[in-house]
Amino acid sequence: MNKKQLFDQIRAKASYLCVGLDSDIHKIPEHLRKADDPLFEFNKQIIDATIDYAVAYKPNIAFYEAHGLKGWESLMKTIAYLPDDVFIIADAKRGDIGNTSKMYARAFFEQMNCDAITVAPYMGEDSVKPFLDFPEKWVILLALTSNAGGKDFQNLALTEGDQLYERVLKKSQDWGSDEELMYVVGATKAEALTNIRQIVPNHFLLVPGVGEQGGSLSEVSRHGLNSECGLLVNSSRGIIYADGSKSFASVAGSKARELQQEMANYLEKYC
Repeated sequence: MNKKQLFDQIRAKASYLCVGLDSDIHKIPEHLRKADDPLFEFNKQIIDATIDYAVAYKPNIAFYEAHGLKGWESLMKTIAYLPDDVFIIADAKRGDIGNTSKMYARAFFEQMNCDAITVAPYMGEDSVKPFLDFPEKWVILLALTSNAGGKDFQNLALTEGDQLYERVLKKSQDWGSDEELMYVVGATKAEALTNIRQIVPNHFLLVPGVGEQGGSLSEVSRHGLNSECGLLVNSSRGIIYADGSKSFASVAGSKARELQQEMANYLEKYC
């Protein structure tokens, strides 16, 4: 999916919602745990309930890897079940020397047909470039995350005056364009979005942390939206675990609809 196609979906649904499929066998409703493939059955019902309100889905790969081969099968079935017109993000946080990155890219782009993959930029250009060799696929670089330990490195001041996350934003633009690079910016860092938008005015930002982690959709939208939206705001726990009963999917759909309706207002106001 290219940038125009993604923006077309955002306009069609009046939404920039990404649903995170952090599907934990210990948190899904108990009645599903007897199914042949509990994770897939959970994901399937979540997708059915939220598909009218979300433009993207983000399976967190660790929640599937933890189950070995069966978990990978659940992941593959989930990706295959998603419609062609949604943006699929493999939240894998890969990044290694060139040959290894190339294999990671082939796994998620060729075998699983994901649209994007999250990548850690710490090893620099040659660890990221192999992911950029796939037309109309996307690299989503970790830039400024919302976890407490993010400040251990991301906010370090460099001798040239930049903070480390700012250097990631600036340097990575030498590697790829806003047609192939996005950035992760945590919703709890909304105050930094004004500065980030000065550095990467046209790039899409993947913003986790709205809702359960305390991020404000209003603040993220006010500081982060651009003329082509430029945001994918992720909600995981606040949607998929909003209810633990047999009505979980219906409640998840209601939570997604609430976010979509709020997003529609911001799109009209700011874009």
